Amino acid sequence: MKIYKVDKTLVSTNRIAMMEHKPLLVVREKDGGTPQVAVDPVGCKPGDWVICCGSSAARDATGVKGYPSDLTIVGIIDKWEVPQDADTTS
Repeated sequence: MKIYKVDKTLVSTNRIAMMEHKPLLVVREKDGGTPQVAVDPVGCKPGDWVICCGSSAARDATGVKGYPSDLTIVGIIDKWEVPQDADTTS
């Protein structure tokens, strides 16, 4: 698992049927980092720090074994001391 910051919502109206209507969010490991798309089954908002899992664990975390995800948010971090060397400007 890794810690990411939610950047923004990703809108995608045309999806394969298996993706259902689960929300998609753009997340980054740090500000200015490479954006990645994560499935959000927990209800995050931009600015939240979250815990994500990847690979087959990401598919399992959606609740559907065959779900096409390789990054899924599994928790919102309530309190976390951001490391001094982390760039947290938005």
